[in-house]
Amino acid sequence: MDKSNVEPLFEWVDHTTELIQKHNDEPYLDSLAVTMETLFFNDTAEDMDEILSRNLQNELAKIDLSSYASIDIRKAIQLAILKGMKDSTQQQHLMTPETVALIIGYLADQLLKGKESIRMFDPASGTGNLITTVLEQLGQDVAAFASEVDPTLIQLSVLNANLQKKQIEFFHQDSLRPFLLDPVDLVVADLPVGYYPDDIRANNFELKADSGHSYAHHLFIEQSMNYTKEAGYLILVIPDFLFDSDQSDKLHRYLQEHAHIVGVIRLPESAFKSKTNVKSILILQKKGEHTKTPKQPLLVQMPAFKNANGMADILGQMNAWFKTYENNK
Repeated sequence: MDKSNVEPLFEWVDHTTELIQKHNDEPYLDSLAVTMETLFFNDTAEDMDEILSRNLQNELAKIDLSSYASIDIRKAIQLAILKGMKDSTQQQHLMTPETVALIIGYLADQLLKGKESIRMFDPASGTGNLITTVLEQLGQDVAAFASEVDPTLIQLSVLNANLQKKQIEFFHQDSLRPFLLDPVDLVVADLPVGYYPDDIRANNFELKADSGHSYAHHLFIEQSMNYTKEAGYLILVIPDFLFDSDQSDKLHRYLQEHAHIVGVIRLPESAFKSKTNVKSILILQKKGEHTKTPKQPLLVQMPAFKNANGMADILGQMNAWFKTYENNK
């Protein structure tokens, strides 16, 4: 990471957020949203307390956002969000790690190489880090859509996209309810893991549980598939136990019927706090008239991200695999 530009911007964002936090006595992430809004409009809100407004005007005088590249803005905000999330311990509020988001961007780029324009959707967008990272890596004209139910997270993601000048249309809703959205070429998502509390809504899904609550991560796969075009791709961050759980037989049958498994990339254990949190990346293609299962799916065990030689070696192997895949389509 280029410290030179990211660090001063993060320090400014963090300092300003703490200022707001102390003044308003509210959580860091809520204060961060105020900081991002102030930075975006380069002004304070009209209804803001006078003392706070004056303090923020003083802070704004010290920063020129136009001198920062969007990648630096994304990274600085990511650091601030990570800091704020240390206080909020809910598992589903964790951000997709930077390296994982970059790998997903690489995979998306490889899979959609021939397309001039793409429609992309993230149904579990959180703070918007994954979708903005992928957008950065796609050269095409991309129409991007994202959905998030949590009000704080969607506020942060909208501001995050605005500050990076990324055009994304956001839906603030439960992502397992119907969308006013035409099918897309690509779904990227870091799947929320756990039970889905709304049994009545879950009844509309093939992957609903036979009894008790259904798994949200299963329903998200089906919902993502519903909004993917035929022959479109899904790149999903999944829990390691996805195919070994008590409801996995149903999932296997569903995927066999509707999708081709293009690949599974197991992420390094060192990237996660404990073995139980380890995740993989699942690449699916929705079945279409002319699609077929790859002769040899892409099966990769990622080395530790710090192992530069190992990473270079794996990327070389993946590039070679994609060449073969492209030729056999």
